[in-house]
Amino acid sequence: MITNLRKTAVALIGTLALLSLRTHAQDIYAPYRKAWLEKAEQYKPVLTQTIKQPVGIVKLEKDAAAFQGWKAVKAGSVDQLYKASFNRKNSGIVVDFGEHLTGYCTFTLATRRNAMDAPLRLKLTFGEVPAELATPFDPYPGSLSRAWLQDEVVTVTVLPATITIPRRVAFRYVKIDFIGSSNSHEFGFADIQFKAQTSVTATPPPLAATASPLIKDIDRVGLTTLKECMQTVYEDGPKRDQRLWIGDLYLESLANIYSFKNHDLTKRCLYLLAGLSNPDGILNADLFEQPTPHAHQTRLLDYCYLYNVALKEYVEATGDKQTGLDLWPVAKKQLDIVKHFAGADGMMDYQKAGKEWWVFFDWKDGLDKQAPLQGASISALNQTYALAKLLGKESEITDVPALSKKLKAAAYKNLYDKSLGSLSVALTGRYPTAASPG
Repeated sequence: MITNLRKTAVALIGTLALLSLRTHAQDIYAPYRKAWLEKAEQYKPVLTQTIKQPVGIVKLEKDAAAFQGWKAVKAGSVDQLYKASFNRKNSGIVVDFGEHLTGYCTFTLATRRNAMDAPLRLKLTFGEVPAELATPFDPYPGSLSRAWLQDEVVTVTVLPATITIPRRVAFRYVKIDFIGSSNSHEFGFADIQFKAQTSVTATPPPLAATASPLIKDIDRVGLTTLKECMQTVYEDGPKRDQRLWIGDLYLESLANIYSFKNHDLTKRCLYLLAGLSNPDGILNADLFEQPTPHAHQTRLLDYCYLYNVALKEYVEATGDKQTGLDLWPVAKKQLDIVKHFAGADGMMDYQKAGKEWWVFFDWKDGLDKQAPLQGASISALNQTYALAKLLGKESEITDVPALSKKLKAAAYKNLYDKSLGSLSVALTGRYPTAASPG
């Protein structure tokens, strides 16, 4: 019996070893991953850090005409903040930094009057707009994690003390509530500052003097938003979901081409996504950097398409064909998605795609995505072929122009609504037919 058990164990070990080898063999990027991830690390930016000081104290007031019904009104200077003496009776101070920032807050507290005979407990709430601080966080009705809300409780047992909030925040205003202190002890702020960080080092040229004030404001806010999303990857957002998604890579890298021109960050993100792709060669839609770079194992069909477009735009803007050649196998592989779902009639099989993939495009439940799937597939084919021409790789995808033409003809035949002059999808079917136009 022991002999039989040993034979079974040996056979099982052999089978597991064989499966391991097969799994490794199925990783079509195995020869490239190490180099891709090394290059991603090579182009990881050193973040620039700038010390920012508050510009004053404000009070929050209801105002029906203000954004979300609340406005901030100047209530004091920074000098008044540093000279003031606080205790448990005065709470809810709102400090204004005058601009939107992403980074780390540090403040120094000192005793003003009487001995500190009990711990001091503060709650700091960081907000982007006045309404965020005026609206109570709890009870929290949301479906996302309550921990995304930017409030932090700090307990101090000895003064003077300098405290840095360990969590990175994105904000303009910080509200300070005193939730525990001695009855007699009074304290004050000796300093409060913010270490803002970004990978951006360049300043884009200003808009033309003839640009309208509205366009200038949009440009200013857009550049600030982009700058704060450009950390060690293009982040989905510096306040929430602080990770890299292919969709954000595409949009932010395109804006970066025409503004900050931090092309190394784009290169890093492209290599990271390739290095952390699935063994079958299909990309994951997003990834995390900490504690070590790892994929989230989320597949979004349209995001796989966007990777190819982002790579093409990068190569076109920089002339860096070597990166394009390094990552060409990834871009080429994503086209298999189009070929897999393209029907003999030239229509993308939306029903099949929806069963096998998360076909994203929009959060709206029940939305028929046949038309955007058709259009995005055509665009992916065209943009990838343009990339191939930049790299001299047209011979590897000679079937793409004809497939693109076929899908485009099918879109006009089945989705085009002449009365509207646009593409349309019937809500009751896969796509319109000759018997049910529009």
